[in-house]
Amino acid sequence: MRKIAILSDTHGHIDEQILKFCRGCDEIWHAGDVGGLQVIEALQEVAPLRAVYGNIDDQALRRVLPEHLAFEAEELQVFMTHIGALPPRYSKKIKGLLDAHHPQLFVCGHSHILRVIPDPAQKLLYINPGAAGHHGFHNIRTMLHLYLAGGKAQKIEVIELGKRGQLVQD
Repeated sequence: MRKIAILSDTHGHIDEQILKFCRGCDEIWHAGDVGGLQVIEALQEVAPLRAVYGNIDDQALRRVLPEHLAFEAEELQVFMTHIGALPPRYSKKIKGLLDAHHPQLFVCGHSHILRVIPDPAQKLLYINPGAAGHHGFHNIRTMLHLYLAGGKAQKIEVIELGKRGQLVQD
């Protein structure tokens, strides 16, 4: 079984709490609004990273990260982008990309609201891990652990990283 850490909207923030929950994972997926190359570098030291840029990311990040990423993980097709909207109200652009790639997992960020929603019309699982950073309107910083095996998402764990604006001490 593969264990994936999924996070988004770090907005330049990376701390030991985030890294602790990424350790021991087979991969890390970051769904954009990374906020700085230092976040990418810190995550890459922990596990292999797949990431996309978000709307706040500067040209330095846009040079090294794609806007969209389509890949396979444990026999599942995955599509990741930053701004994905909510099922079934995808933008025309996103709907076209989903139709082109036929993912079983659709990972996005942007809203700062953690949501995992089956979308039977697109035959996929919509995953938004919420926001792991401190900037935004969210109350609790969140990320996810996703467990994959046999071509299925076997389990999803919600990880609360603490209140926005407060540093968590171990």
